[in-house]
Amino acid sequence: MRAEIVSGMAAKDELGRRGEDVAVEYLERKGLVVLSRNWRCREGEIDVVATQRERDGTRLVVCEIKTRSGTRYGEPAEAVTGLKAQRIRRVTKAWLAAHHVAWCEIRFDVVAVLMRPGRPVTLEHYEAAF
Repeated sequence: MRAEIVSGMAAKDELGRRGEDVAVEYLERKGLVVLSRNWRCREGEIDVVATQRERDGTRLVVCEIKTRSGTRYGEPAEAVTGLKAQRIRRVTKAWLAAHHVAWCEIRFDVVAVLMRPGRPVTLEHYEAAF
């Protein structure tokens, strides 16, 4: 039984890593520059921190990436609840402090990746999702 749990967790972790790789490739093609991946602190983790150049300066883009192999338990983006968004905001404050960023414009995005077996990967990008 223990081996099944470990194996199941490994498969879930691998799915998440593959989904994050797909999402990062997509974000980079859109012109974002990734600064951090899977940044952790006591408060939690941020999947991706990137920058985006705008006409009037640079914007920080914090992305939560949700990957699923199906929709049995809902669409991937539905997993980003209000509590999850609050945690991401707290972790973002810690990231800003750790990187000595006093102030900047910040956008919070969700990238939902669906990797169904035997089907093409689908990706939805929700800008300013929370």
